[in-house]
Amino acid sequence: MTTPNNSRSHADRIEADEIRIRRQIDKGAEALRAKDLDALKQLYTTDVVSFDVEPPLQHVGVAAKLENWVRVFLFFESVTYELRDLRFIVGDDVAFGHGFARLSGMLKNGTATNGMWVRVTYGMRRIDGVWLIAHDQVSVPLDMASGNGVTDLEP
Repeated sequence: MTTPNNSRSHADRIEADEIRIRRQIDKGAEALRAKDLDALKQLYTTDVVSFDVEPPLQHVGVAAKLENWVRVFLFFESVTYELRDLRFIVGDDVAFGHGFARLSGMLKNGTATNGMWVRVTYGMRRIDGVWLIAHDQVSVPLDMASGNGVTDLEP
């Protein structure tokens, strides 16, 4: 039987882990704004699997994930990255979260873009005490009739 004291300490640990996870995700947003690939690399497991909006169907490994960000940085002079409605479920060594994200900013040609809101899902693993992104998925809804992604929705 679990005592109320043990339950509270478990709840406290889960709450503390969620704060640590959110700090990691915030570091990612800061690294994107700074276009800092080294800082981004520190957030992912070496074997991260990413289902991003651009081909191929999956990007495997931290080098492949970082290559996605390199392509973004080639187009953007300045980057803004927002997250909304991010929720996490936290276990002992794994966690998952979902919410909405928008990448926007100033393109290298001087054009400002508002970007688009996408759905984002994170699969996190605690490795040596640090929460890292082991899986992420970014998607937009699909208009079944046209077969096109719907990119003008807002949370």
